[in-house]
Amino acid sequence: MTEPEPVTELYDLRVTVERIEGRSVCGMRVGDYFELRDSAHLEIPAGRHFCVYALSAVLPLLPAKQRRLAAGDWLERDSLVCCPDPEERLVMKVERLGLRRLDTSELT
Repeated sequence: MTEPEPVTELYDLRVTVERIEGRSVCGMRVGDYFELRDSAHLEIPAGRHFCVYALSAVLPLLPAKQRRLAAGDWLERDSLVCCPDPEERLVMKVERLGLRRLDTSELT
């Protein structure tokens, strides 16, 4: 008898620029987004970009948002992240797209 393959469930995510309360120094616009799929695949729409400083602000939160969290966990309730550039005051929203089952033997 063989053991079942170990699997984990992770959410695919979309991070979208929800609003810009200052001036967009980096050239991003409301509605710009990237998606995180298959655990670690970052996808940006063709012809668009995502500012590395905005990306650096949201990256530490993504592994937690990919997982199921306790109902009382603040990351389960909160989904907004701000870019660190004070000139822009760019606000991003993290959304879960769908739950994906992944074979853990293929992940690092």
